[in-house]
Amino acid sequence: MIEHAPSYYAATANPSPPRPRLQGQTTTDVCIVGAGFTGISAGLELAERGYKVIVLEGAKVGWGASGRNGGQIVNGYSRGLDVIEKRYGMAAGEAIGRMALEGGHIIRERVAKYAIDCALVAGGMMVAFTGRQMRFLDHERKVWARHGHTAMEMIDRAGLQNIVASDRYIGGLYDPLGGHMHPLNLVLGEAAALESLGGIIHEESRVIAVDSGASPTVSTDHGTVRAKHVLICGNAYLAPLLDKEIGSKIMPVSSQVIATEKLDPARLEALLPANYCIEDANYILDYFRRTPDNRLLYGGGTVYGGADPASIEGKIRPCLEKTFPSLKGVKIDYRWSGNFALTLPRIPHVGRISNTVYFSHGDSGHGVTTTHLLGRLLGEAVAGETARFDVFAGLPYLPFPGGRTFRVPLTVIGAWYYQALDRLG
Repeated sequence: MIEHAPSYYAATANPSPPRPRLQGQTTTDVCIVGAGFTGISAGLELAERGYKVIVLEGAKVGWGASGRNGGQIVNGYSRGLDVIEKRYGMAAGEAIGRMALEGGHIIRERVAKYAIDCALVAGGMMVAFTGRQMRFLDHERKVWARHGHTAMEMIDRAGLQNIVASDRYIGGLYDPLGGHMHPLNLVLGEAAALESLGGIIHEESRVIAVDSGASPTVSTDHGTVRAKHVLICGNAYLAPLLDKEIGSKIMPVSSQVIATEKLDPARLEALLPANYCIEDANYILDYFRRTPDNRLLYGGGTVYGGADPASIEGKIRPCLEKTFPSLKGVKIDYRWSGNFALTLPRIPHVGRISNTVYFSHGDSGHGVTTTHLLGRLLGEAVAGETARFDVFAGLPYLPFPGGRTFRVPLTVIGAWYYQALDRLG
């Protein structure tokens, strides 16, 4: 039996029923490959519209990045809205900008509509180490304001002490529309909502082939699903499925997370008084937040290619202790790793394999919100409302240089350059 990664989230997950493996042949309106945020979001969008939906998951609901991430609602994309506008033109930039807050809105709407118990908390901060980073964050605030998000606020060093008590940072950018939650419980709650509307989820049903013809067929080791449409939502765990068509456009990257023992509530509140989620402004960034049971959850690190480091704790603990020296030697109860899918331009890769098979992956580290947005766009496209889907599908997506053999070392060389810039301020 496939189990979740040994994470804090898995240890504190809400009860979830086992979903049977696909057996035999069946038909449906839409077959979705992958029961993470993208697949479940798309399935819920379609079920709300009255479509019959079957979701096939190779492991368990939320087994991949959706159930392992930092649990932070960070709005936008892994590239700034101004960068997107310059790269792809004013029309595409404005259209993508109009959708930049929608993923977070969808999360909040569904938590309220379906009474999902996922410890949702409002408020997020991006913090700066240097004056140059503060100027960058102020620039981002102005860009967001041009796109209608005028509630973001620059916080100076003195004000930051009421948010995060660390001497490492000189200020930051506050986003009231940011936030954090228990991501595994979120996707489990969304899956339950999908099932309440008639959707069917099969776990431990790894897809081995997709026939992308006019009436596409999806095959597992034990059964097949014939559908009118198929949505491929495997992200970094796509494996060799459709590798020639879309696999070259993404690269798996692992990020590591640790969770401390339960701390004295007053001690933890003194470190993070506002209970916002925090991420720093470095290229290879750290992120951290409080949990409802008074732990510090701290993540970061990057391993291109998706491998785990020799020691997750050895990679992340020094960062935690540098941020909060008073926690030096604190006991770590949970440590885990997970992969997200990176694209070369650092924006999601969305498109069609055929007129009946669509895909979305490559959220590039901003997956909590973008997966919810793109799940909705996939649902709209199936329903014939393709305008917003085509904004993303019409963008040029180049493969990683070097192919499978050299894409990792070439990306590492590029990362070294940006890490050097971080160190130089």
